[in-house]
Amino acid sequence: MAVRAIRGATQIDADSRDLLLEATAELVREVLACNALTSDDLISVVLTATPDLVSEFPAYAARLAGLSDVPLLSATEIAVPGSMPRVIRLLAHVETDLPRSSVKHVYLRGAAALRTDLNH
Repeated sequence: MAVRAIRGATQIDADSRDLLLEATAELVREVLACNALTSDDLISVVLTATPDLVSEFPAYAARLAGLSDVPLLSATEIAVPGSMPRVIRLLAHVETDLPRSSVKHVYLRGAAALRTDLNH
């Protein structure tokens, strides 16, 4: 079994606690589903939010979404001028038999524009 890293991101329309909780949970669910994983396969998850999102910790949202025993970390993304606003990013470290070429990275909502090279 190998350790793989899976990326993902989503964008919300406003800095609203409810929107952040909903979008982060959706992102977590999609990353797991697209890669046929369960929370038992997760080693850890790092979640970042752009500096304009301060209504809630993305890690708290992931915990509510079922990652109750997975080490989680929230951080602030660097404030690059002109970058996409209101984005939550995810980096999950997983144990899986999937080869790196089969890992599916998940970009939802407006964040899909960040990775137009991926098939969504």
